[in-house]
Amino acid sequence: MKHHILVKFNAGTDVAALVEPVRAIFSETLSIPGIHGLKLKTNCVDRPNRYDLMIVLDMDPAALPAYDASEPHRRWKAEYGPITAQKAIFDCE
Repeated sequence: MKHHILVKFNAGTDVAALVEPVRAIFSETLSIPGIHGLKLKTNCVDRPNRYDLMIVLDMDPAALPAYDASEPHRRWKAEYGPITAQKAIFDCE
């Protein structure tokens, strides 16, 4: 499945400066059995109703509990939660 995380950061956040540090955190999840791939995409339209970043993990559905309990996931929430205005999660085949 594809596990999408869409993030809208707080106003004034330098999203471009966050891409590589966020990629580094999520790259660590690739060592979790059942997680096979990672993509990050930044928004290309500057409008207030757009999200800033999309993180996509390619994973087996059974890997979701291990991902949720993982250290990289906890670190992502701890470090980037305070600067996140909105977040949406979407899972699909």
